[in-house]
Amino acid sequence: MRTRPFLAVTSLAVVAAIGLAGCSVPGAQPTDTSAPSAVKTQVPAPQPVNLDGKWKQTNAKSDTNYQQATIAGGVISIDWVADSGDTTSIYWVGSVTLPGDASQTFTWDSTRDKAKTDNALLASTDDTKTFTYADGEISYKVTALGTTTTVRLGRQ
Repeated sequence: MRTRPFLAVTSLAVVAAIGLAGCSVPGAQPTDTSAPSAVKTQVPAPQPVNLDGKWKQTNAKSDTNYQQATIAGGVISIDWVADSGDTTSIYWVGSVTLPGDASQTFTWDSTRDKAKTDNALLASTDDTKTFTYADGEISYKVTALGTTTTVRLGRQ
């Protein structure tokens, strides 16, 4: 009768060994329920900046005298405005070059359209002018009567 307890203990050991072996199957991945799974969100690709439209000087010293610009078709036209818009004079007509990588801050060198500015008394005579676009604003340097200032344009 000694065989029965021996068989019972041996059977229990074999069942336990099989149970333990089942928990350590090669290639089995443990499941960790405490860590949240990473969720990947699609971030939309940045869209290229579109500067087309009307722009007005935001840092003018007067509400009636300022610069305004129109950008369309790769051309920027800037006017001096006086008398609340009753008088305008050409300051700049030149090219607009946007970056190909959808940058949100950039500079471009505009080439002056001499045919449209050579006979304009208050137009810049520079061959090129550097413009900067940042934070929804276009800025550039203007020199008149020996004084240089930065003009800042905001979209109208």
